[in-house]
Amino acid sequence: MGELFSDEVSIAVTDKEQYVYYRPSKRVDLKIRPGDPVREGTIAHQALTSGQKTSEFIDRAIFGIPYHGMAVPFHRDGELEGCVLAIYPTYTEGKSVVTIRTEDGWKPVPFGQVQYFEVKERKTQVIAEGVAGTHKNTLQEFEYILPRDMFVRCHRSFIVNVHHIREIYPDSHSTFLLEMNTGERVPVSQSYSSYFRKILGF
Repeated sequence: MGELFSDEVSIAVTDKEQYVYYRPSKRVDLKIRPGDPVREGTIAHQALTSGQKTSEFIDRAIFGIPYHGMAVPFHRDGELEGCVLAIYPTYTEGKSVVTIRTEDGWKPVPFGQVQYFEVKERKTQVIAEGVAGTHKNTLQEFEYILPRDMFVRCHRSFIVNVHHIREIYPDSHSTFLLEMNTGERVPVSQSYSSYFRKILGF
């Protein structure tokens, strides 16, 4: 399971009442031990109570440090059995740029100028107006820090800035192609197509 996430993400698994597995990350450690009860107010408790995927920011009141978390419940024969959690470090609020690595050094790029993010050859490429570079964050980590009114995940390998989409073309099997202002085309995969349509309202 650890291979699915970067080493900046902590992973936990619960049954219906307690944690059964925990792998802390380099950036955030909630000091959970297998056997610890699932406490009220946590992401795990919310997922177990609602039976639904839960994703939100949790303040420092519970574990002593703030974190972003995502919990997905799992079932066996229709019965809720527990949940799997991804625990991300919090980032400084109010940041409005992404600092990318270029051939010459580093360049802060305002969010509004970023056209899309693409994972290529295990690196996150950042394509912006007049500049391109790389960043150490995964797309999953970027989903937590990018403004949600501006950026939408459309593919396992892409996050796009909706303000830079010129046109949307239907493609095969309920998928789409996005033509960006630069003329480049970005795919919307089948697994993200209904979510993408809902966000953009078409």
